[in-house]
Amino acid sequence: MSTDRVMTAIDSGLVDGADLAHEIARSMLEGFDRHYRIFREMSRDARRRFEARDWPAVHRAHAERIAFYDRRVQETVERLTREFDAEHLREALWSRIKLHYVGLLTDHRQPELAETFFNSVSCKLLHRTYYHNDFIFVRPAVATELLDADAPSYRSYYPNKIGLRAVMRRILADTGLTLGFHRLRRDLLCVLRAARAGLPKPFRAEANHQIQVLCSPFFRNKRCYLIGKVVNGELELPFAIPIVHDDEGGLTLDALLLDARQIAPLFAFSRAYLMADMSVPSAFVAFLASMLPRKPKAELYTALGLQKHGKTLFFRDFLHHLKHSTDDFVLAPGIRGLVMIVFTLPSYPYVFKVIRDRISPTKDVSREIVKEKYMLVKRHDRIGRMADTLEYADVAFPRARFTQGLIDELMAEAPSLIEEDGDAIVVKHLYIERRMKPLNIFLDDADDAQARDAVVDYGNAIKELSSVNIFPGDMLFKNFGITRGGRVVFYDYDEIVYMTECNFRRIPEARTPEDEMSAEPWYPVGPNDIFPEEFAPFLLSGTKVRTHFLAHHADLLDADFWNATKQRVQDGFIEDVFPYSPRARFAIRFPRHYRGRVRQSAPEHSGSVTTEDSP
Repeated sequence: MSTDRVMTAIDSGLVDGADLAHEIARSMLEGFDRHYRIFREMSRDARRRFEARDWPAVHRAHAERIAFYDRRVQETVERLTREFDAEHLREALWSRIKLHYVGLLTDHRQPELAETFFNSVSCKLLHRTYYHNDFIFVRPAVATELLDADAPSYRSYYPNKIGLRAVMRRILADTGLTLGFHRLRRDLLCVLRAARAGLPKPFRAEANHQIQVLCSPFFRNKRCYLIGKVVNGELELPFAIPIVHDDEGGLTLDALLLDARQIAPLFAFSRAYLMADMSVPSAFVAFLASMLPRKPKAELYTALGLQKHGKTLFFRDFLHHLKHSTDDFVLAPGIRGLVMIVFTLPSYPYVFKVIRDRISPTKDVSREIVKEKYMLVKRHDRIGRMADTLEYADVAFPRARFTQGLIDELMAEAPSLIEEDGDAIVVKHLYIERRMKPLNIFLDDADDAQARDAVVDYGNAIKELSSVNIFPGDMLFKNFGITRGGRVVFYDYDEIVYMTECNFRRIPEARTPEDEMSAEPWYPVGPNDIFPEEFAPFLLSGTKVRTHFLAHHADLLDADFWNATKQRVQDGFIEDVFPYSPRARFAIRFPRHYRGRVRQSAPEHSGSVTTEDSP
């Protein structure tokens, strides 16, 4: 039946509009439930991939999981269009659909994610004039503060009863990991020593002393993490224990992180998303937020792979900030980009990036290519060196908050993406990133020690990116930023390519003096040829920058470094990049004890300890 006939039948009382609204709402929730079931299956299987050391599968799963959401949204849109001609439903019926959807979420375990899914589907079917709370979830309708699964999201252990060493054994046994720990007694002794050093002194166990640990381990790349907190009286101390593979086919505890500043980078916007089996994600996020109070919940949801709901929360926070601020959007400070117009709100720690209609001919890219590059980064292992981006469409900003200079720039350089609608400026497509101080501006103001640290970390960033098959393309300092923690992060992706697509070459010797003086190369240059010797004139401006760069990273100017790294990538070698200081590792922190003798031939399991170590 066509939509017009359905609506006429509803108006005449021949068809119950409530029944139709309920059926559409149920179909939308079925689409979400299918999505989250597949999401959990992929996340649950992270344990198997970790234990099998199947690192290529780990990276494939990360990329595939990101695409799941959009596929389920599109499937649901197609179903609603096919079965209900949903694109042409009247306003009154869509309001009913939302009300019925809320009713279906009464006992749901992921209601906040289901609301976001409803928004995603609705925004594919409705014009943006419908983007308000009557038709979509601009505000949440179902509370999640006390929501939890039948099995609690975290377990509590009581050292006062059985001792810390026994508690740690139980915690490891409860992870569900099937591989054994070759040197568990040694590892537990390292945990105890690190705990004594990190806990406040004097430490007296109170009556409520307990250790709380999230039930699912967290997996990313080559590590598994146990996440929890120590509760003692009014003290709540967060901790994380990374678990890694040893060289003998078993597992080992790698470190004890006992400071929110050490743990926060595990959930950073510059790293790939973690995998954990979460029946009730809001309970996990609430636990993490209690450990890391400076982390917005939007970032925590995103870090757990629930980036679509992270976007929803981010935008709600943004609207709240707009309502409670009065400063104007302005062009971001720094060198004007050839591909992007970048603007910011000074009181808000993010930048907004719009692709120009007319990209400089010196940049051999189009808008579609730029979008592909940003999606490449979204699906790649960012290893703490590439900023995550939030992609939005049809964002309405208050026109009165835009400076005239910004409006002029947008209208002149990206008119196809800008629409004036009454008192609003609508941007049809943009990216939002965490604001960082551009590295070139930082270096201009830095003293010698600050410049040294920044240049060293800049080189480290490039080397770490290359180790995971990323060549930044444009390596100028203006394309890198400094985070609040002093870490150098790459954020300009329009020239990014895979290392394996590059041909790194040395510049051939000149044949004649005329060759050396020529403005054009005297040797053939292919489209993918890169000559690292040419980096120096562009990067090494200023004595202090040149001195520190050549002292620590002169190899970046040599094609041999790049070809050796490229070969390792082609051979399938995956580098071990730490999201915490290597100095926190037990092997470095307790080197003499860590090399203790082991009198056994097979790995022990966490539930039964038979190892004998010599300190």
